[in-house]
Amino acid sequence: MSEREQNCRTRLWANVIDAVRNKTWGYVDVKDLIECIAKALVDKPEAVVVREIEGEQTAVIELEVAKEDIGKIIGKQGRTARAIRTILSAASTKIRKRSVLEIIE
Repeated sequence: MSEREQNCRTRLWANVIDAVRNKTWGYVDVKDLIECIAKALVDKPEAVVVREIEGEQTAVIELEVAKEDIGKIIGKQGRTARAIRTILSAASTKIRKRSVLEIIE
């Protein structure tokens, strides 16, 4: 397991432990989720930037990666991007909020 994967796992487990301790089970930090997925896919994880713009019922997640990694995030015929959006949608349902992923070039 690479150091990048280990850091991602550690951060996700820390969120789970905090949720159990604070009795906020079901809370999902979608920004961290998208960041971990993106960093696992790209060659330059240090260039991954995730911003969250929150509204009342909708959150826009902006994902920015290095120019040479944009194809890895989008995938063939947009399959990888669609899969990331599906995961985001499932996680957002848990917190009863709609989330939209925008991939910024």
